[in-house]
Amino acid sequence: MKNKTVQSLALAIVTVVGFSACNGLGKLVKNADKITYKVTPDPMEMHGDSVGIKITGTYPAKIFPKKAAVTVTPVIKYNGGEKALKPVVLVGDKSELKGQKISYDKGGNFNYTSDKVAYMPEMKVATLELRAQGVVKTKKKDLPAKKVADGIIVTPLLVRNDEKPVMAKDNFQKTIPRTMTGEIFFVISQSQVRSTEINSKEMKDMKEFITNGIAKNFTFKGINISAYASPDGELDKNANLAQDRAKETVKSLMEWSKEKKVKFTNGEAKEFYNTVTTAEDWDGFKKAMEASSIKDKELILRVLTMYSDGPTREKEIKNLSKTWAELADKILPKLRRSVITVNADENSRTDAQITALLNSASDSLSVEEMLYGATLTQDINTKLAIYKKAESKYGSDWRTSNNVGYILIMQNKLADAEAEFKKADGLSANNPIVKNNLGICARWRGDRKAAMDLYKSATGVSEATYNMGVIEIQNGNYGAAVSDFGSNNTFNAALGKLLNGSNDGAMTTIEAAPEKDDASGLYLKAVISARQGKADGVTSNLKSAIAKDATYKQMAKDDAEFIKFRDNADFKGLTN
Repeated sequence: MKNKTVQSLALAIVTVVGFSACNGLGKLVKNADKITYKVTPDPMEMHGDSVGIKITGTYPAKIFPKKAAVTVTPVIKYNGGEKALKPVVLVGDKSELKGQKISYDKGGNFNYTSDKVAYMPEMKVATLELRAQGVVKTKKKDLPAKKVADGIIVTPLLVRNDEKPVMAKDNFQKTIPRTMTGEIFFVISQSQVRSTEINSKEMKDMKEFITNGIAKNFTFKGINISAYASPDGELDKNANLAQDRAKETVKSLMEWSKEKKVKFTNGEAKEFYNTVTTAEDWDGFKKAMEASSIKDKELILRVLTMYSDGPTREKEIKNLSKTWAELADKILPKLRRSVITVNADENSRTDAQITALLNSASDSLSVEEMLYGATLTQDINTKLAIYKKAESKYGSDWRTSNNVGYILIMQNKLADAEAEFKKADGLSANNPIVKNNLGICARWRGDRKAAMDLYKSATGVSEATYNMGVIEIQNGNYGAAVSDFGSNNTFNAALGKLLNGSNDGAMTTIEAAPEKDDASGLYLKAVISARQGKADGVTSNLKSAIAKDATYKQMAKDDAEFIKFRDNADFKGLTN
């Protein structure tokens, strides 16, 4: 009885072994180490908040069972968990299942592209493992699990919140151009200035402008006098007449300024007057005709078009005897004149005066003076206090709220800054500066789509284009990011070039960036050096980065960018 039991057990073992040999799974398991895999990228990479991989596998000849189906499942393993990716099914020559064919006689390759899986912070230190199970009918056999990739590169996470908010500019002018114009009219063929003209309402207003300007400390730049003769009579006489009218006008003004003790300059008063003369004022004649209702208006204008020389024009117009009499009465007297233009600069309050008033009597300042006054200090808290004062007094001006928000966002006070920008948006709808600033708030809140829409609506604001680059890095669109950053030399511009495959361009940019000697800039230079295969650059930059910020020690130890340097003695000395 005992012998029969032993014989039965032996038969069962032989049967199992024989079946295993027949279905080929045992041979497949035994030769699993001969299967080769190539993972792209290796190490894996986070790209646009997710991780995706491609795998090429090669099975040698004579190991893949003809009737087998093998399900291969890539698994990302990380501290505290794992994430299985979609599986791929491989089938032998005679398998009835669907999948990629692998020949028993010749072997074969398979290609696999995973779905994208959301990156989690826990995945920073991770490996990729392939788990496979062979099936022939109802029989199953697991192949040994195999690690095929080590680490996930998460360099896009280095992106900095360096978006560019925009300050609304003031319209303060240290000098404000002021002008005043008056006219003096002359009797035909005469150049003397009549008292009725020098004391006309228009001339009184001009004189008042001058005296008030002196009281307000205007800087008078000069008086221009254009003297004219009407286009009737002989050209030479008219030329002399226009010159005499200019001289008499200057003489009258100088007499007035002397009487009133008006001093325009410290030098000779005559140098202050600039004169221009016109012997025959045909341009003035044409404009006066165009504005008139004279009966033969169109005919006269046609004469001006047909003939260019003065004598012919005058002759043809005088042929219209009735019309000429009307011209002599209504048009020509207004052309015998001097046009006086006073040019001055009104001087605004000095920087020192504005600064003093901001501290003692800010209510006496205009909105332009207050906005300008904030630019006179480098202290961010003082700036904020000034903009808040401006907002309190001139709350209907969108710039005051925008600039309060600007300072707040520079202080990383997101909620308060956004409230101010929304206030400004309500005061100035579709303002591109405000839209740009609201876009920064949206991005910082994690709403990239809303931020991008806001940036796109910020037409003409170059800062908005730069800010789009930050989003493009996060979205994994590295070429677009490089384009958006343009010629800016910043940390993010260097990061964009690195992610887009330009290692040398990235190094050039970070070396020209303000952050080049910051801990973050030094760390980025270490990453660039790693991609360039320069061990000295890795260790020297890491050493400096860690000296400035010790958190970079563990960061470098875990960073898959440095996988190839983990056995380097200098690297170990820095990170262990």
